[in-house]
Amino acid sequence: MNLKQLEAFVSIADEGSFSRAAKSLFLTQPTVSAHISSLEQELNVRLFIRNTKEVSLSEDGKILYSHAKQMVSLQKQIEMVFDKTRKEGSHCLRIAASSVPAQYLLPQILAQFSEKYPEEQFKLMETDSAKVVEQVVNYNVDIGFTGTVFEKKHCQYIPFYQDELIIITPNSEKFRKLKEVKDTEDEQQDEDKMWIQKEPVILREEGSGTRREAERLLKNMGINLEDLNIVASMENQETIKRSVSRGIGVSIISRLAAEEELREEKILEFSLGSKQGKRDINVVYNKNFQMSSLAEKFLRVVKGV
Repeated sequence: MNLKQLEAFVSIADEGSFSRAAKSLFLTQPTVSAHISSLEQELNVRLFIRNTKEVSLSEDGKILYSHAKQMVSLQKQIEMVFDKTRKEGSHCLRIAASSVPAQYLLPQILAQFSEKYPEEQFKLMETDSAKVVEQVVNYNVDIGFTGTVFEKKHCQYIPFYQDELIIITPNSEKFRKLKEVKDTEDEQQDEDKMWIQKEPVILREEGSGTRREAERLLKNMGINLEDLNIVASMENQETIKRSVSRGIGVSIISRLAAEEELREEKILEFSLGSKQGKRDINVVYNKNFQMSSLAEKFLRVVKGV
C-alpha cells in the first residue's frame, strides 16, 4: 500500500467516477484503475461498487475512506510545510477553474504570469464551479476560480472580476421586435421579465456557477425553475450559443461568453437589470493550508488584473 494508491482511492470516492478522478489527479484512467486494482488485491477486499453510470463505496471502502482521507490530507500538509525549502521553479502550480474564467479570463492572467515568471509551470483543469470548490477543499489544487460561492468549510473567496449574466435569444423578427420595446422602456420600469416563461429555455448543467447564479437571479424576479419550459441542460457554452442562434430556445449566460456572437449579430441580448444581472468571479483557496510561494505570486498577478 502506498500514498499514490490511497490518493487515487480518495479521489474516486469524492468524484464518484474513475475518469473524473484521473482528470483531477492529472493521471490517465488506466493508471488510476491500476492503483485501485493493486490496493484491492493487497487488502483482499472490494472497495467500489461499479455500475454503468457511477461508482460508490462498498462497506469495506467506507471503512478505508475515513483513514485514507486523513492520510492524504496529512501528506498534503507535510508537502506544504516543506514547500519553502524547494528550489525556485520546481513546484507546479495547480489551478482548477469553471468554464467562464477558464475560457475568457485566465488566458490573459496566465499570459501575464508567464511573462513575469517565465520559469514557473502550471497545470489548468477546467470543470464546473461545484467541482472546482471540491478540488480546493480536498487540496487537489492550489487555487480555484468560480462563478459563484459555495459555502464550504476552509474555503476563502476573493472576488476579482464583476461579470454580467444576460438573457440571449435568436436574432429573429420576434425577438428584434421585443428588443425594440424593451430598449424604449425606462430601466427602472423594465422589471417584467416574465416573457422568458413563455419560451423554451436552455440552461447550463447542474453544478455550474452560471446556472446557480441564473437560478438566484430568476428567483429574485419571482420565477422558479418549475415555472420555465426547460428543454435542455448543456455543459458546453458554445453548444448553448449555437443552439440559441438556431432557434432551439433562449438561455442565460455570461456576457463574456456571448460577446463574439453579439458582435456578429448571431444572437440578441436582453438585460436582467443594472444590478440584478451582476455576479462576482472569485478566486478561491483552502485557508487551512499554508499557501505556497508560487501560489502567492500567482494571486498577486490575479489581483493586479
